[in-house]
Amino acid sequence: MVMVAVIQVTSPYGNNYHHGDQVDSGNFAFTAAEAGDYTTCFTAPDHKPETTVAIEFEWKTGVAAKDWSKIAKKEQVEVMEIELKKLLDTVTSINEEMFHLRVREEEMQELNQSTNSKMAGLSFLSLVVCLSVAGLQLWHLKSHFERKKLL
Repeated sequence: MVMVAVIQVTSPYGNNYHHGDQVDSGNFAFTAAEAGDYTTCFTAPDHKPETTVAIEFEWKTGVAAKDWSKIAKKEQVEVMEIELKKLLDTVTSINEEMFHLRVREEEMQELNQSTNSKMAGLSFLSLVVCLSVAGLQLWHLKSHFERKKLL
């Protein structure tokens, strides 16, 4: 029995990237133009008798998502040139990731410095409050003992 399904991929803003009716197998790829979560909906119409549906996913992003064998066939390039293109894409991906990590590191350093200065201010305020309370306690005890004529 051949399983027939409806498949739809929707962007975070409601744009349809893929819609397939009566699909029983296949591959699908797209380049995400919008940032966010994409929704994939698989619908299997009613079957008599009931049947079990199995869906297998293989998610690939970045350099791993490119089908290098098709590129080699399309462009008639040498094997070494394909490997160089793979390495270039890998290096570009690593460079972008390093830039992203550097930006996040700077943000974390700013957050750490801000937190450190706030904690220093609160520590100083806490010290002032403690010393003030100790001074008030000494003043109160001294006046109490003077009233009782113990000092």
